[in-house]
Amino acid sequence: MTDDSRQARWENRTEAPLAMASVLFLASYAVRVLAPGLPEAWQDLCLALTLAAWAAFAVDYAVRWRLSGQRLRFVRRHWLDTLVLALPLLRPLRIVRVYDAVQRRRAQPRLALHARVIAYAGLSALLLGFAGSLAVYQAERTAPGTTIPTYGDSVWWTCSTLSTVGYGDLAPVTPLGRIVAVGLMFCGLALLGVVTGSFSSWVLQMFTREDEKRPPGS
Repeated sequence: MTDDSRQARWENRTEAPLAMASVLFLASYAVRVLAPGLPEAWQDLCLALTLAAWAAFAVDYAVRWRLSGQRLRFVRRHWLDTLVLALPLLRPLRIVRVYDAVQRRRAQPRLALHARVIAYAGLSALLLGFAGSLAVYQAERTAPGTTIPTYGDSVWWTCSTLSTVGYGDLAPVTPLGRIVAVGLMFCGLALLGVVTGSFSSWVLQMFTREDEKRPPGS
């Protein structure tokens, strides 16, 4: 059995468990941030679940790196997986990847390419926005001179940042909050570009089809 086939089998078997780990990571992290008044035992349990989810992704990355036999080239070719491993808040994006894999495996009717791109971009923005709002709220809520003291403020700031509007009424003041802000800015620009490009391509195709259906000389 070749390394490629072994790696493919491993990825197929771990898709669903890693998707559950993504949900578990985000849920446990959200509880720790949004419910700071929980008993210490529950806080420790949420932290343990968060670390366990991270460990699952680390093991998956190590196994796929070993099966690939590519060494450093694996890191370059799978830069997104490397980034997801280093930045835990990006891990919920695996849910989007797994959903697409399940649709292909079941051979169910799927949306057109342009609609799928827009739908996946929207789902990615929702997951990134939720994770980013949690991280900013955790970093900013007790910081001196903060303008984001509540989670509602964090959600509002995240929406304006991801949509590239940037009203400027709220802004992070901590180093971690600003790092998250930079990441959300780049993600917002990328997602907006994907959606705009896909929608423009769809509109052009529609007009092209209408022109092709018209009789010559009309």
